[in-house]
Amino acid sequence: MKLRNVLMGAAASALCASAALAERGSDGQVNILYWQAVSIMTPYLSSGTKDIQAASLVIEPLARYNEKGEIVPYLVDAVPTVENGGVSQDLLTITWKLKDGLLWSDGSPVTADDVVFTWQYCTAPDGGCAQISNFSDVTKVEAVDPQTVKVTFGVAKPFPYGPFVGSNSPILQKKQFADCLGAKAPTCTEANTRPVGTGPFTVTDFKANDVVTLAANPNFRDPAKPAFATLVLKGGGDAASAARSVLETGEFDYAWNTQVEPEILAQMAAAGKGQVLSAFGSLVERLQINQTDPDPALGAERATLAHPHPFLTDPNVVRALSLAIDREVLVETGYGEAGKPTCNIVPAPEMNASTNNDSWCMKQDIEGAKKLLDDAGWTVGSDGVREKDGKKLSVLYQASTNSVRQAAQALIKQWWEEIGVATELRNIDGGVYFGGDPGSPDTIQKFYADIEMFANEFDGTDPEKYLNEWVCGAEPNAANQWQGPNYSRWCNKDFDAAMAELGKTAGAKERAAIIIRANDLIAASPSFIGLVHRGRLSAKSNTLGGIAMNAWDSELWNAADWYREK
Repeated sequence: MKLRNVLMGAAASALCASAALAERGSDGQVNILYWQAVSIMTPYLSSGTKDIQAASLVIEPLARYNEKGEIVPYLVDAVPTVENGGVSQDLLTITWKLKDGLLWSDGSPVTADDVVFTWQYCTAPDGGCAQISNFSDVTKVEAVDPQTVKVTFGVAKPFPYGPFVGSNSPILQKKQFADCLGAKAPTCTEANTRPVGTGPFTVTDFKANDVVTLAANPNFRDPAKPAFATLVLKGGGDAASAARSVLETGEFDYAWNTQVEPEILAQMAAAGKGQVLSAFGSLVERLQINQTDPDPALGAERATLAHPHPFLTDPNVVRALSLAIDREVLVETGYGEAGKPTCNIVPAPEMNASTNNDSWCMKQDIEGAKKLLDDAGWTVGSDGVREKDGKKLSVLYQASTNSVRQAAQALIKQWWEEIGVATELRNIDGGVYFGGDPGSPDTIQKFYADIEMFANEFDGTDPEKYLNEWVCGAEPNAANQWQGPNYSRWCNKDFDAAMAELGKTAGAKERAAIIIRANDLIAASPSFIGLVHRGRLSAKSNTLGGIAMNAWDSELWNAADWYREK
């Protein structure tokens, strides 16, 4: 049975929702399962998708991306452009005008000061803001009047939609977060788990890594929405049990990230209680390669720039690891129609997707991998493990706990050991792995391993702010609460120069050329191995209406439009 793509047009879903909603809260409770449990309700202190999407139910950006990847207004009536006068002719400023009468969930007015404060919050020294790349090149954010915000850039910005656009960059209430700047940010537990917001729901109870209970926001800007009076966001279990809870048992209305072997998912869908949702965006399953030494003996300097990795900074070693992988097998066994082999970090849209790496990367080449290592001086020892200058090619390879990932780990371990690389596998609970807790040794940011596996993506169709996460100086470290986005700790001057050029380049074709160049620098570097271009997979109950599966923003982006089918 083939998985069905059930993408719905925005206009159609809005029409259905409007017809179905009689009054706020009339449809009772909706139950959502994020098997990677939510740790915090703000994207500014976590880069974990499950935390970012949960927060999107409560705190919102000025504009976001719809299911087609188009920017649409949320807290404003119109998206600023050069044509409507919102973006200056010199491309140095963008001016946003808030909707009239916007209220926070506590009943106080939303003002331009809140928007200004959000920028100050994320850019405060020692704050460890996980979304700092959204504010690249911003020199000033000012309140022109209570409803008007002006953002000024230090360079001309042909794409000025990094700040306050998309689920990664929502607006915070100044009143609630005023005492949470800089190093204090992680200590504000109440604000970080129960933020005052403008979204359709508010948090009524929060149990970290377990369950979040929410209620309809009484001050939401549309008096008829949301249809659900309460929302329960449960964590725990695994992808298979999450899919089963919707498709077979009907216990939940929606299950996120049903990353299950395709034949098993199809069997579940055959029960007839729900549907599998699928949409391709920019999601890439990858291996991040640590460019620093994670040896515990280094103490506080472990996995920091003070100590380069003893062998994974060698492009020959990492290219050999890449050549040993059969991406077609990974897709066939773990993803089916919801996966495509890739070597890129930017897989979509098509005009931005490079084909320059396909000739050397897309086909498995075990003998070629062995030759690369031979030529680089790595000889096979009596134990079958290659060594050089007293160092063995032995890696710790970690991933989140998930049957598809563990199957991929097992295959990759087999291929790597075939070329003489000893491989130890570790898997970590997804709620912890993607949680962003600066005190945990097991997060993707802390990266206390040689190689780690996960999937990541960017908002919308333009990857500028996403690629900016790889620039020099964006590495996680103690000073930024281990929230830097450059997980691999890779630094390349040519890449930084490409990003500076992209920031001031207009024209889709011209930008695409630079995006491809930046992509290729990452793909050829020792810091990254692309594996699978993944479609988002989730499941919904047949009784849940209004869903518009979105691969370009939070999957919960239009939860205000959800309703119970009658």
